[in-house]
Amino acid sequence: MRLVPRWALLSSGCAPVVLIGGWLIAARLEGPAYDPVTQTISVLAAYGAAGFWVMTTALAALGLCHLVTALGLRAAALPGRVALGAGGVAAFVVAALPPPSSGGSLRHGAVAGIGFALLAMWPVLAADRRGTGPWGLRLVPSLAATLLMLVSAVWFLIEMHIDGAAGVAERLVTSIQSLWPFVVVASCLRHRYGIGRSGGSRSR
Repeated sequence: MRLVPRWALLSSGCAPVVLIGGWLIAARLEGPAYDPVTQTISVLAAYGAAGFWVMTTALAALGLCHLVTALGLRAAALPGRVALGAGGVAAFVVAALPPPSSGGSLRHGAVAGIGFALLAMWPVLAADRRGTGPWGLRLVPSLAATLLMLVSAVWFLIEMHIDGAAGVAERLVTSIQSLWPFVVVASCLRHRYGIGRSGGSRSR
């Protein structure tokens, strides 16, 4: 198995921290006028929002985390690494295309949708189909992660359509997507450590 550098654990671990920390701080700056249950993260990154720069910076940092993690995740299949890195690029573009203070933005929404799709598909695209690799890269967990992301994304679309709990649904899917790279990297390092211990035991 190709080695995964330890710095990938830092980049992948920072992804959920900067995302969740960003929306919490931005929402606090926005005050009681912002409803995190029904309103999306994009509202926090809109022009004129009190937490505009906080949320925009958090999205850009999230994109950087995914790019760095994709670079270091050498144990994953190349299509999955490309999808993860492309999802990071999409986060950069979303940060660069904030929606207006009122109404929607077709460009922002389209890029966000592409980013959602890439980050939902990368686990199954990165899977090691031999079944002997790290747990996070095995087919069943990878497929389960992709399905969970897709189901939560569908829930988000439904909530958006009915003007329901879109904020909760979006936070769920984005939290899962930001956390899964850390799970994969941690499982790769654990797998490598286990192989190293086994090899050391046999050499004795």
